[in-house]
Amino acid sequence: MIGADHVIDFPNHSRSYDHTRRAVRFWGHDSAAEASFYIDEEALRRIEPDARLDEWGFLEAFDSNRDLICAAAAKVYVRGSRGSYDLVAANF
Repeated sequence: MIGADHVIDFPNHSRSYDHTRRAVRFWGHDSAAEASFYIDEEALRRIEPDARLDEWGFLEAFDSNRDLICAAAAKVYVRGSRGSYDLVAANF
């Protein structure tokens, strides 16, 4: 369970499309620690059904739903657990 002192923020609005993972990568920060997050194409299609099915379409879907995606990322985050986290359709 995440305690009140285990808060992750998403101040960095950078994101990129990872062709190998077929996912959008973004970063969160917990104090000085940085964690990578990936949201896969299926999850993006679930939250943005009309998204174009290419790199720019998935990046636009991410940008349009950033708050929802970051809220889901915060729920799966566990401090010190691992360096990266995957968000899938079941997270939405």
